[in-house]
Amino acid sequence: MTRVWKWNRPVTVREVLEDLQQERSIAYTTVMTVLDNLHQKGWVRREAEGRAYRYEAVSTRAAYAAALMNDAWSQSDNPAAALVAFFGMMSEEQRQALRDAVRIVRVPETPEAPQAPQAPQAPREENPGSEGEATGR
Repeated sequence: MTRVWKWNRPVTVREVLEDLQQERSIAYTTVMTVLDNLHQKGWVRREAEGRAYRYEAVSTRAAYAAALMNDAWSQSDNPAAALVAFFGMMSEEQRQALRDAVRIVRVPETPEAPQAPQAPQAPREENPGSEGEATGR
C-alpha cells in the first residue's frame, strides 16, 4: 500500500515493481499477487488497461491511519487514559500537529447558550373582513 499511496494515482504492477527494485530484488509475480490480494480485500480498486490492470487506493493513507487509531481507541476500557498515554508518547512535532488539527476541527467544549425566547406575536387575521361576509353582517 505504501507504494500505491506514494504514486497517488492508478499504477500498474510494472510501475510498482520497478519502484521496489530500486531497493531490492523482487519478482513481478510477487508484486502482482500482493496487488491482487489488496484488491480482493478491498484496499485497492483496479481497472483493466489492455492486458494489465491499473490499481488505485480506495482510501488515503491519512484515512487509514485515522481508522487504525479510532479502532484502537474504541477498544480501550478507559478511553481517557488511552489518550493520555498516547499523547505522552508523542514528539513535540506530533503535539504541534495535534494542536493544529484541533484548531481546524474546533468543536464547542460547552453546549451553546440557549437563545433568548422571542416575544409571542399576536395572531394575524388571514383575510380581514371575511368574517362579516361569512356571517351575513
